[in-house]
This record gives sequence, C-alpha cells and structure tokens, in this order.
Amino acid sequence: MHRLDKDTSGLILIAKTRGALANLSAQFKSREVKKAYVALVKGRVTPKSGVIDAPSGATAPTVRRWLSPTQAARRARLTTVLRYFEDYTLVEARPETGRTHQIRVHFASVGRPIVGDATYGAKSELVGRQFLHAQKLSFKLPSTGKLTEFTAPLPLDLQAALDRLG
Repeated sequence: MHRLDKDTSGLILIAKTRGALANLSAQFKSREVKKAYVALVKGRVTPKSGVIDAPSGATAPTVRRWLSPTQAARRARLTTVLRYFEDYTLVEARPETGRTHQIRVHFASVGRPIVGDATYGAKSELVGRQFLHAQKLSFKLPSTGKLTEFTAPLPLDLQAALDRLG
C-alpha cells in the first residue's frame, strides 16, 4: 500500500486481497490513513509544534533520488517536538501526503536534517542509518470499517542512540 525509504524502520501496510487493496487505496487517496514518524534531527526545532509548509518534489525528472522543495509539488504538514537533547531534537512528524523522501526533505529544507541521513544531511557516528521510524499507522479495517491504530516501538539501534544522548 505504501513504502518506506531505505534505512527507515517501522510499520508498513499490506493488503491481503484485491477488495482490501481497493478499500485501502481509497483511504490513502482521501487522506484517511494517518501516519506518524519519529525522527531525530540535528539542532533545536522551534516552535515546539508547527507546520513545515514547503512543497517537496523531484528537482529534475532524471534525478528522482535527489529531492528539494519546489513550488510545483504538493504541500505537507508536519511536526511536534517530543524531546530536546543538547544539539538534537526528537520530533514526531505527521505527513498529510506520501511524497518520496517527504519528511527528510522538509527537515533538511529548514536546516534541521535527520540524523544519519547521508542524502540530505550527513552520516552520523550516533547511529549507522537515518534516524527515521514509522511509529504509528491508523486506518479503517477494510473488513469492518473499524478505525484501528498500530504502533511499533523504536528499534534497538535508534533507542541506543537516544540512550547515549541521555
């Protein structure tokens, strides 16, 4: 139903039947599926909650890997501070759309790249990959229409990075 960037951990949604696929696709299209990611970013994010309203899209059709904010692409809303560390901020990001690299591009565009993101920021000795985790996913079950939320705890490598920060 959707994908995670390479080196992003967490929840993904998979349809088991064609009927479920159609139902979930409609929920994604109407933005009924809600996603929440946890990210550790470099620097101090202020204010404690707000919106990164920079569109994200490909810089050129031939270079889809490198993305930057552009006026032509869809806008997205994001972020709440969960915790401050000395030179880092742990945030929850709730994208409204599912653009490629959206969260990574948006934080980099405001000078707060995700820790360990070598594409839009820099590698980090704190963690061996980007610190981005799909933690929550809510949607209506195709079989019953019941609103359901799933959560995934931080994997050990990301939790260890937080533990090192104190």
